[in-house]
Amino acid sequence: MLKLERIVKDYDAGDIHVRALGGIDLHVTRGDYLAIMGPSGSGKSTLMHIMGCLDRPTSGSYLLNGRDVSRMNDAALARIRNREIGFVFQQFNLLPRETLQANVEVPLMYAGLGARQRHRMSADALRRMGILDRAHHRPSEVSGGQRQRAAIARALVNSPSLVLADEPTGNLDSRTGREILDILDSLNSEGVTVIVVTHDSEVGRRARRIINLKDGLIDSVEAAADEHH
Repeated sequence: MLKLERIVKDYDAGDIHVRALGGIDLHVTRGDYLAIMGPSGSGKSTLMHIMGCLDRPTSGSYLLNGRDVSRMNDAALARIRNREIGFVFQQFNLLPRETLQANVEVPLMYAGLGARQRHRMSADALRRMGILDRAHHRPSEVSGGQRQRAAIARALVNSPSLVLADEPTGNLDSRTGREILDILDSLNSEGVTVIVVTHDSEVGRRARRIINLKDGLIDSVEAAADEHH
């Protein structure tokens, strides 16, 4: 499903040349559950941005569902992001002035769906996350856990084949964090490919494989030891 080969990403910060990724080879099959771990500055977020079509590699190829997205223009990348990938971020990235339901509908608006279909699909996604009763509240009026559930509802509303979660429990207390991880587990058990970027070993243990990055390279790959798979 995802095939990254010799992925290099360079940045120029003023006069300083930074190599964020130094040649990553990674294959992810459909339905996989992957944790990407490593210290700060190891390249986790850069790799996530390339996998999520938010950024392009400097060199190397990235095939997503058989298509080479590393060569696509911005408009094509935006279409891929909207149809195939759901994003969950540590900061939730919800629009503060909009209701939770309106937030969940954003990808559907980009996809050009009509209002009635958007309302139905967003309500289904909120119901699935257990927060349909909060549909007309703004993010500031609900708890952090409910905000993250709304963010996951938004990520899932287009039925993506891939969910990318960047430190999804980073702003949550431990109990709420476990609830969010349980949701990701259940999505994966339904066949959704889940990739989580984290520095939290408890989060990493939920995955089937842990990819450890160091200095922009894959340092090791380990099978997660958790029993629940």
